[in-house]
Amino acid sequence: MTKTIVTGGAGFIGSHLLDSLIADETWGDIHVIDNFHRGRRENLNPHAGNPRLFIHEIDIRHYAALEKVLVDADYIFHLAAQSNVMGAIENLDYSFETNVVGTYNVLKAARAGGNPRVLFSSSREVYGEAQYVPVDENHPIGGKNSYGASKVAGEVYCQVFAANFGLETVILRLANVYGSRDFGRVIPLWLDRAKAAQDLIVFGGEQVIDFVSVQQVVKAMTIAIRSDVVGTPINVGSGQGTPILELAERILAIAHTGSQLDHQPARAVEVKQFVAQVDRMQALLALAPPADPLAELETLYASW
Repeated sequence: MTKTIVTGGAGFIGSHLLDSLIADETWGDIHVIDNFHRGRRENLNPHAGNPRLFIHEIDIRHYAALEKVLVDADYIFHLAAQSNVMGAIENLDYSFETNVVGTYNVLKAARAGGNPRVLFSSSREVYGEAQYVPVDENHPIGGKNSYGASKVAGEVYCQVFAANFGLETVILRLANVYGSRDFGRVIPLWLDRAKAAQDLIVFGGEQVIDFVSVQQVVKAMTIAIRSDVVGTPINVGSGQGTPILELAERILAIAHTGSQLDHQPARAVEVKQFVAQVDRMQALLALAPPADPLAELETLYASW
């Protein structure tokens, strides 16, 4: 039977990916690896008792335990990470050890376990501050913060393992993903505050961000890992830029709770503008960008 691994499978994106994999028996047995630092056990509850699901409480920084689970894997979706920019800055050591050393461990264990195909969940943060928009995959990479730097390192290790050892790696550079089960990022933070009739804290206010739904990201991942896109980084986004103040006003209009905007100084580590060029996503994954990247915002708020 096919063996599929999801590192970070109890997290925001990982648990939505798990929903999709469980619904399709061709993915075989699904092994979730998570240390439950940001992942939540309740995200796995809908699949409790499913004979195809195996949950391993493992930290990817610990190679020996990881290696045992990855033996004879066919597909590895590597999502486990310190995935929050501010969180990565607040805990530099954990971010480096998880995002860089952890990714190296996953690649090393994958090679030792039989050379499966590995999908690396990278980020638009690898581009740093955009030199031009929309940003295509040929834009220079380097990162503006420690999170972006860690993702650059992860991509380089994927390329090295592919070139030196023949490990098939797929790299997706995700824009700002939103959806249910997320926390600690701008949309969930603002939804929380709007629900509580608290003001939305806006740092700066000049940012323009490319938002993409978690459902679109899951589609991209499941298509990409089975497609002929090895070694070709692909942006996954909407291809549209949403001004951060427009997002805030849209949430206020949906909520009607009396919340206002609380303007604070910009944070130097945050990228001011990013819009993904998504031609490669459309051509290689046959995924069309949405007409409205925030179309699911109202439904999300209603269920929040």
